[in-house]
Amino acid sequence: MKSLENALKHRVGLGTAPLGNMFRDVPEEEAREVIQTAWDQGVRYFDTAPFYGAGLAEMRVGNVLSAYNRDDYVLSTKVGRYMEEEAEDKEGLFEHGRNNKVITDYSADATKRSIEQSLERLQTDRLDIVFVHDLSPDFHGDEWVGKFEEARIGAFRVLSQLREEGVIKGWGLGVNTTEPIENAMKLEENRPDINLSATQYTLLQHEHALERMMPMAEEQDVDIVIGSPYNSGALFGGDHFNYAPASSEIIGRVNQLKEIADKYDVHLKAAALQFSTAHPAVKSVIPGSTRPDRIKEDLEMIQKDIPKEFWDELINRGFVSASAPLPI
Repeated sequence: MKSLENALKHRVGLGTAPLGNMFRDVPEEEAREVIQTAWDQGVRYFDTAPFYGAGLAEMRVGNVLSAYNRDDYVLSTKVGRYMEEEAEDKEGLFEHGRNNKVITDYSADATKRSIEQSLERLQTDRLDIVFVHDLSPDFHGDEWVGKFEEARIGAFRVLSQLREEGVIKGWGLGVNTTEPIENAMKLEENRPDINLSATQYTLLQHEHALERMMPMAEEQDVDIVIGSPYNSGALFGGDHFNYAPASSEIIGRVNQLKEIADKYDVHLKAAALQFSTAHPAVKSVIPGSTRPDRIKEDLEMIQKDIPKEFWDELINRGFVSASAPLPI
């Protein structure tokens, strides 16, 4: 997608899930500083979603980016959920977000409503990319297949029409598993041209995606954006892996990766970013943070030199698939 490529100075965009008060209450000034720092460092691709704090992340992105020329950045958000004024008790990832009631709905009317609300919160007159959000087993269990059909005749058709009319530049799925993306790419009509795959093509977890999703994307010339390249922080010793508590097995694997990285004087953040973006189908990686200094670090790390011997050892010890494209 040309507009996305033009916006990526370092192939790094900003994911804004943490700015929706994921896991904790993020002060307004801190959130603003993260977005402003990303802009000042040259980031021109910003991804957000209504789900992130019941619209909170979108509002924070809009408050900062509305000061700039809309032609100077690429903006993606998501459909599949819209807000109501009615309040509800919150729990889970975004229990510290806004208290607006969130409705999950992949129908055509709900998709249009979601987009209208997002435009208002983002203080913009257009979106570049729209992802159908969390249309996946991790959110809907066995019901995800029925939700997929709802989206196929609803959201997919609406977004395809908007793409054809030039209202948006592209659309796809934004999910934490690979099967929904694979299924969407198999459709004969209303197929995506860009997908956001979170947690699935990372240094810690990539073999399944490498077998099916990534080859399909290459064959169909479908772009991939990588979300959560650090698997919710587990790669750096965080408490969460793929948005759930990290298991002892994951923690042990991370410790082993850290030992190898230290041996070659490699920062795991550099390895993670460069691994995910080395695949030819990947156009961007969108780490998120609530710490401005980490945004600067991300942009530095993706340009760090990493010795070939480091990658060789990861392959030999089974941490990286031998068939994975590498940044060598």
